[in-house]
Amino acid sequence: MRPRDAASLLLVDRTDGTPRVLMGKRGSAHVFMPNLYVFPGGRRDRGDSRQAFLRDLNPLVLARLAGGDASTAALSRGRGLALAAVRELVEETGLLIGRAENGRKGISRLVADLGSLRYVARAITPPGNVRRFDTRFFLTFTDEAAVDPAGISDSSELHDLRWLDMEDLSSLNMPAITRTILDDVKAQMKSDPSLPFGSDGPFYFSRNGRFFRETI
Repeated sequence: MRPRDAASLLLVDRTDGTPRVLMGKRGSAHVFMPNLYVFPGGRRDRGDSRQAFLRDLNPLVLARLAGGDASTAALSRGRGLALAAVRELVEETGLLIGRAENGRKGISRLVADLGSLRYVARAITPPGNVRRFDTRFFLTFTDEAAVDPAGISDSSELHDLRWLDMEDLSSLNMPAITRTILDDVKAQMKSDPSLPFGSDGPFYFSRNGRFFRETI
């Protein structure tokens, strides 16, 4: 099964001095990762690359998402992943990075603000799973994204949404790859709490039954 493009967003609240990350629980009816705590996210839709945005990604982030390919198609695909992450965030948690505008026929549309997003990790679901995704993980801080942490609301996709202390997640039921990426992000933040836009990140994938970690 060929992996499908997906995006996930680590939203971090650092206003009280102790970084907290937003996570929610997937429902038991989900085929992929039921009853596990995850970051907001989902697969990239065909229309994501055509979404409007206020600010573009930092050039260092966009270049890494495109894998060094400066073609219009590669840059559009990379930007579409970031736009998917912001769209999934508002759909699953009610939190908006950007603003909502009246579109055609008076229907509200999302106009995302991508300027504060970092690209922190990538992971491809190993073969043999019921679903496979090639997921890019983004991160931003609530203060930089102008997000009110109190504005979260459960959805049909994620419930029991919580702001969780990043140093106290050992008892939470989450996928192994989610915990691994959290550990990677915590290590990066200890090295430099600002998480510079050009920072390297891990890329996890499997090949011939072996698990690999490279750099994005």
